Amino acid sequence: MIKQMKLPPQMETLPFNLCNPKKKSAIINRSYALLHSIAITSLIFYRLSSFLHSRRPSLPHLLVFASELILSFLWLLSQAYLWRPVSRQTFPERLLQEKKDELPGIDVFICTADPEKEPPLEVMNTVVSAMALDYPIGKLSVYVSDDGGSALTLHAMREAWDFCRSWLPFCRRFGIKTSCPKVYFSRYDDDLGGKVYEEEKEKIKQKYKLFEEHVKIAEQSGRMLVETSILNSKNHAEHIEVMQDASQNATDTNQAKMPLLVYVSREKSTSSPHHFKAGALNVLLRVSSMISNSPYILVLDCDMRCNDPTSALQAMCFHLDPKISSNLAFVQFPQMFHNLSKMDIYDGQLRSIFSVKWPGMDGLQGPMLSGTCFYMKRQALYGDVVREDIDPIQLKQYLGPSNELVKSLHRSNHHNSANNNDLPISRLLEETRFLASCTYETETQWGKQVGFLYNSVVEDYFTGLNLHCKGWKSVFCNPPRPAFLGTATTKLNDTLLQGARWNCGVFQVTLSRFSPLIYGLISRMSLLQTTCYAYLSLQPLYSLPMWCLATIPQLCLLNAIPLYPKVSNSWFMIFSYIFIMSHFKHLEEVLSTGNPIWTWLNEQRIWMMKSIISYTIGSLNAVLNCFGLREANFVPTNKVADDEQVTFYQKGIFNFQASTIVLAPLVTLVTLNMISFAGGVARIIIKGSWNEMFGQIFLSFYILMVHYPIIEGMMLRKGKGRIPPSVTLLSLAISIAFLCFGSLILMT
Repeated sequence: MIKQMKLPPQMETLPFNLCNPKKKSAIINRSYALLHSIAITSLIFYRLSSFLHSRRPSLPHLLVFASELILSFLWLLSQAYLWRPVSRQTFPERLLQEKKDELPGIDVFICTADPEKEPPLEVMNTVVSAMALDYPIGKLSVYVSDDGGSALTLHAMREAWDFCRSWLPFCRRFGIKTSCPKVYFSRYDDDLGGKVYEEEKEKIKQKYKLFEEHVKIAEQSGRMLVETSILNSKNHAEHIEVMQDASQNATDTNQAKMPLLVYVSREKSTSSPHHFKAGALNVLLRVSSMISNSPYILVLDCDMRCNDPTSALQAMCFHLDPKISSNLAFVQFPQMFHNLSKMDIYDGQLRSIFSVKWPGMDGLQGPMLSGTCFYMKRQALYGDVVREDIDPIQLKQYLGPSNELVKSLHRSNHHNSANNNDLPISRLLEETRFLASCTYETETQWGKQVGFLYNSVVEDYFTGLNLHCKGWKSVFCNPPRPAFLGTATTKLNDTLLQGARWNCGVFQVTLSRFSPLIYGLISRMSLLQTTCYAYLSLQPLYSLPMWCLATIPQLCLLNAIPLYPKVSNSWFMIFSYIFIMSHFKHLEEVLSTGNPIWTWLNEQRIWMMKSIISYTIGSLNAVLNCFGLREANFVPTNKVADDEQVTFYQKGIFNFQASTIVLAPLVTLVTLNMISFAGGVARIIIKGSWNEMFGQIFLSFYILMVHYPIIEGMMLRKGKGRIPPSVTLLSLAISIAFLCFGSLILMT
């Protein structure tokens, strides 16, 4: 037997990426989970034994116990995120050294829908930054989906194309890392120096100002380009325009000097469903299959600018790794934001998701799809449809009647590009318009088994769930320099209503046959991965215990009905331990991810607000949609913030200029707790009942402490941004009515 010689370290192939388990965090998390599980089991035993010793458990006791069971169940599901956290490291320089000539093509998908809420100039900065990615030009194509059918957006794209003729060579010549021109010219973050560089920079800056001026003039004049034949945002014909050099054919990018830029406005009709963002992405998927047909796709929101031009190479460090590439569906980067304030009072950074949950899932089967900032393998979206042995007739039943689309997938299956497409440019554009028509998907499997999935306003969660259930994996890449930077919401109203839309979408999946607790367990997804998906889909259920614990103990406090053990009772230590340790664990996570201590309080506050508003509205809308009583709705988040709004946010002051449906429940619950806390303290002073009622008094005090900004907005602040007196009076009336009516019920 011949003994195999081990190669010296310098001759071994170095990996493109490394996966580093966070062993210390895993030990802390598992130890906490064990101790907390024992405490929760003891709490449940105490409640059950109390019910057995009482002849008839009261309704308040049953409601509080039900709330504790729901919180315990959701906590148990959430522990899957903490079981096996990992971090990743990439080595793009090794990738370039070994596979520079083998880099695959990438199609960038950017979606916009409303030129008023998503200003074209901001969208174009995202487009320009994507075109300036540090990647072979001939292998990069950028597609913009304009669901608003705005000629203004098309005009801005043409201006952006002209500006990129100068911007891209400048970035490549001097190695500019900040590829978004607006950000680059707003701060000096390089040390290149030199007379030539400064002269070139000044020339480019003047061209950018000219580009800005042209777009702003068009915005102010409301200029519409008649040649687009676009009527309005809800009813317009399809329009596709390929922007390229005069000597460059749309399907010949080998000698390209500029990445391909394609404007796509799909046909929309009030009589045909358009399936929101998922529908727009599927149109881009079909259109790009005809033009560039790159094997990988980068999906970006219109405000999510490329901050690190090497993100594509970092993603390819995973996609081209032979050890994991075969079943790797996508590489997810975190969503990070350029406009976060120091206090971040609305939790815009989404720390718990991108610093805790996604790294935890990365140690399992991979993070969930997050809507933007991900590099997806095109084959994963087509799945088994691209098998070589599939019948062409069956393939058309999946993909629709386009023969050319079927041919493009056949070429993909043989690792060729649609660049070999020999269709004339006029015929090619005609075919893409056919693929972008609103009736193309009729009687096909688009949105069901092919592409981004429908039946939920959060297409990312649903699509990612489906991919993981089929055995695909994903990777979370969080490099030191943020790969992408977006715009976070800076207003309470936008934050809570955006959360309501997200939670409506995940709860829609919960109420469908794809509920993770059922569909995930019978699929190829691991148990812990299934648990992670189940937690997020059941997250809206937090609204039930939060409403209960913010009202029932307070009502019972005023009526001298104890719901918790006496302080002198040893069982009180169990409740104290659960409360204190859960907050200490949260604080440990905040500090370990490099955030200041006030982040803990801000996250507690916004989580409670979301539980009352976002989770409640989201779950109600999902239930109504399930019974056909309400249509699903997707309203783009407003990316335009006025100066006053930004000033409030940057100073860490809550802006309560919000709809009554958002403010009234929050103010009502705070008012109710103020009344119960005052009554409870008075009872202690008069009757000395602190031993029995301490738990409920402390609960009201804690709620008031966390929601101090609401008290300040009701009673201390004046001028804009305060809570309107009409909302305060309405909430006071509702609180008094609830306490009176509830007291009558308890007395009977």
